Amino acid sequence: MNIFQNITAGKPKKLFKPVLWTTVSNLIGILPFALAIEAVRLIFIFHSSPEGILDMTRLWWVCLALALSMLILYIGEIPAYTACFRGAYDSAAEGRTELAEHLRKLPLGYITRRDPGDLANLMMGNFFTVENSISHIVPQMIAGIIMPLIAVIGLAFIDWRLALSLFAVLPVAFSVVLASTKFQQKLGLSHMKAKIDAMNRFQEYLNGIRVIKAYGLAGERFSRLHGAFKELMQKSIRLEALLGPIILLGIALIRSGLTIMIILGTFLLIGGKLDVITFVLFLLIGTRIYDPLISALANYAEFRYSEVAGSQIVELKNEAIMTGQDEPPKGYSLALENVSFCYGEDPFIEGLSFKIPQGSLTALVGPSGSGKSTVLRLLARFYDPQEGRVLMDGTDMKQMDPEKLLKNISIVFQDVYLFQDTIAGNIRFGKLDASQEEVERAARQANCHDFIMKLPKGYETLVGEGGSTLSGGEKQRISLARAFLKDAPIVMLDEVTASLDSENEFYIQKAINKLIEGRTVLVVAHRLKTIRYADQILVFEKGQVIEKGGHDDLLKQKGLYERLWSLQQEAASWKISS
Repeated sequence: MNIFQNITAGKPKKLFKPVLWTTVSNLIGILPFALAIEAVRLIFIFHSSPEGILDMTRLWWVCLALALSMLILYIGEIPAYTACFRGAYDSAAEGRTELAEHLRKLPLGYITRRDPGDLANLMMGNFFTVENSISHIVPQMIAGIIMPLIAVIGLAFIDWRLALSLFAVLPVAFSVVLASTKFQQKLGLSHMKAKIDAMNRFQEYLNGIRVIKAYGLAGERFSRLHGAFKELMQKSIRLEALLGPIILLGIALIRSGLTIMIILGTFLLIGGKLDVITFVLFLLIGTRIYDPLISALANYAEFRYSEVAGSQIVELKNEAIMTGQDEPPKGYSLALENVSFCYGEDPFIEGLSFKIPQGSLTALVGPSGSGKSTVLRLLARFYDPQEGRVLMDGTDMKQMDPEKLLKNISIVFQDVYLFQDTIAGNIRFGKLDASQEEVERAARQANCHDFIMKLPKGYETLVGEGGSTLSGGEKQRISLARAFLKDAPIVMLDEVTASLDSENEFYIQKAINKLIEGRTVLVVAHRLKTIRYADQILVFEKGQVIEKGGHDDLLKQKGLYERLWSLQQEAASWKISS
């Protein structure tokens, strides 16, 4: 069923063992209760009849069975506990790992258009809800429904009239709760959106804390965070306040079955159509028979909330990953052929075509937002175009295995991200099985070996998350060391010197000159002096190549490139005067 597919995040088979062993455990739980009823029946017969003889032998056996039933109950709980909790934790751990792997295979555009708080909540919060549903909610609900069904069948053999009266109102109770299903889903979705928004605002607040402090915006910024938390509080109260009465009404209707049974039993007792022992037996059972049902009904709202959480995971897992099975070709020329690409519904690049010969250095220049970085990401197959083809050695990249394709490409971004690991560990992202000697050789080629050796533990020095303990230039050089270690035939550099001081720019430019030797190289650059010796320069504006050629040829054309070059030459002579 689709509901169990959603509530288990696409793994309904994970429910089999928890439901089975919870049901078995609940069935074992009937044993002490049934033995207690038998003991009461023996004593009641003795006291209700003047000539009655207490069957002490039977009573002692019942008492012994009661003592043994405690042990059996304990033994029965062990597999139920293991199946529920270990199964749930394993399922959540596996699910998170699988989802992270699935995210890695999705187009980058899908991830960037999702709120980071949304994905974080989905990965942690939604899986926690799924974990809780597998360990508690679903097994207890199903077992809670199975138990009364077994009970009513058993009681029907004793007296079908009283058995029927105990559960006469049950269809009405469940109809009331089931009728509110869509309402529950709507409330659950609204609450989840408020929770995601609160996470987004909190993450925004943490990311922008330096700006908030610097510009004295604490009050204004905190009000947005406070508003998100207040909205979450209101949605939480609304969820509980509106669903609570519905669930309580269902519980009240279920419990009214006991009242109906007492009225019917009294009527039958007075009419001589029912003996006292049977009536007392149903009274004793009636006080306990509804407990599993009430527990199931109380969990129904949470069951529906869990379905909403699980359906969001299933929806993400169903997002189409980047496909392709072919091996990449041996040649490393690149090309765009009538490529059109849009972010959302707005066209950004239309009908773009150009070629990058193997072993050449091609620079992509132009104003901010002109499409340079987008083209770089298309050539790296972070995105697939809506129309046209991105080619490597004349072969469409869509036909290639994305994992194998990216082994041929080294990318150095402007915004370098380092993981919370050692320096050596971060460099090894270029080649996970690299030896220490290979790591150090790559670091020397990237001109970062000297500053690494000055760190407290050298290559074993831990860097903060995102590389927070290193300067921008140091992070950039470590990123270049990764590229040296990977030793891919295609190198893509995205604004790697855009925000560096002169010293770091010198070291990085020197390293880049080594890195690009004998490779197909693409450089996105704003500083035109760094690419004046490129084999070809593509000048972008509004998603189109409007000029193409070498540095000297482009200056002669007196177009956009010449204007950008003149502005940078003029800016180089600026000075701050008193």
